[in-house]
Amino acid sequence: MIRKLVVASVLALASAPLLAAECTVDVQGTDQMTFDTKEIKVSKSCKTFTVNLKHSGKLAKNVMGHNWVLSKTADAQPIATEGMTAGLDKDYLKADDPRIIAHTKMIGGGESDSVTFEVSKLAAGESYEFFCSFPGHVSMMKGTLALVD
Repeated sequence: MIRKLVVASVLALASAPLLAAECTVDVQGTDQMTFDTKEIKVSKSCKTFTVNLKHSGKLAKNVMGHNWVLSKTADAQPIATEGMTAGLDKDYLKADDPRIIAHTKMIGGGESDSVTFEVSKLAAGESYEFFCSFPGHVSMMKGTLALVD
């Protein structure tokens, strides 16, 4: 009986990492104006969630810059449109825009940046979109983010 309990405990411990929520994701932007990820799922069990953005291309940020911006789906296009006037030095985002849940800085080829946000900012059943706010990129560089579990 004790042996069975020990074996069961060891098996439970061995499988624990497989059950742990993944609270980070890597996303790549390219010189072809694409993200390599179209869907991100965030576990409700995560307190915070981190997005690691890497620009795998070679073009400079003033030519083919990318960032990662998260908002409610309904707010994505207005944020991107209004952000165009903010300019590159402000990551093409209007300062202190309350509709933006999280964002990285604008990066160029070979660069990377990360952003961590509190999962409590997300609501179950709400529709979220991530996108790049570089002028014109939102049409192709976007995806969905969902709260799961």
